[in-house]
Amino acid sequence: MRKQPSGANENQTTWLILVGFGELHSLGFLPFTLFLAIYVLTVSGNILIMVAVASSRILHTPMYFFLCHFSLLEIAYTSNIMPWLLSSFLEGREVISLLSCLVQFYMFASLAATECLLLSAMSYDRYLAICHPLHYPVLMSTWLCTCLAMGAWFSGFLFSAFTLALAAPLSLCPDSREIDHYFCDFAPVVGLFCGDVEVLWGAGVSISGFLTLAPFLLIVTSYGFILRAVLCIPSVHGKQKAFSTCSSHLSVVGVFYGTLIVVYVAPTDHMLPLLRKSFSVLYTAITPMANPIIYSLKNREVKAALHRLWGQLVLGHGPRKETAQFLAFASITV
Repeated sequence: MRKQPSGANENQTTWLILVGFGELHSLGFLPFTLFLAIYVLTVSGNILIMVAVASSRILHTPMYFFLCHFSLLEIAYTSNIMPWLLSSFLEGREVISLLSCLVQFYMFASLAATECLLLSAMSYDRYLAICHPLHYPVLMSTWLCTCLAMGAWFSGFLFSAFTLALAAPLSLCPDSREIDHYFCDFAPVVGLFCGDVEVLWGAGVSISGFLTLAPFLLIVTSYGFILRAVLCIPSVHGKQKAFSTCSSHLSVVGVFYGTLIVVYVAPTDHMLPLLRKSFSVLYTAITPMANPIIYSLKNREVKAALHRLWGQLVLGHGPRKETAQFLAFASITV
């Protein structure tokens, strides 16, 4: 186990212990190697999606604009947790300061909320593209895309700050120094504090419920209108083409909300800690890795852009003047 700092800093800093997957420590480097591979695939896959979209003029559309934001979010989301998890496999358990734990929780909650809001913005984009195709270029303007994306980021980080602010006046329980998890999730963080934590618990549940349920209802409503519009298309080919533009987004929504339901809605009071932590891996590691795979396998335009990018960067084929386009688009995206 990593030793705590000594001296003055030890007296000024409250140290906590993340137990992590201590049950798997007997497996040696196997869990570390597995999760390191997942982390590398997640980061590299999402970076490839961003570069492929930014380097292809065909993909400079609102749908892929949101996809670039989504990939950037997934990189930040998994990078907030995976390094601590990898370190715990090497150390057996991980020592973390209270401040670092609260920052990790804040980043996790903010990025999860932002992901819900971005998914709803992407569903609204698909609604306009299919239900109002003639007015789509005017309705989904660059200005509106930027406002929706920035609004998702700003709202996610703003609302999560309210929950964190409620924890400021509370004091730690004398014996609350060990967290039986591999990252600082909401329930473990609340369990650290003594006193009147009902307000903190209620506010956290209310805010997280609103930031997940409201976007989900918007997504369901958007796809309800989309389904009605698609069913009115006379040709089978037209219906297939309309559904194909939504399949990737629907798959990501299903995977994301499916894992949230398994972890936070399914009863876990009597669940073994190892099983509970294993379910948490679904949305902190597996889902961010699966998203670029879903978009690359189910989207022919993204696959074509990746093939062109491979030819330009590795084989030396294709035009070399895509760099300026990439920098221009990336500056707008980020």
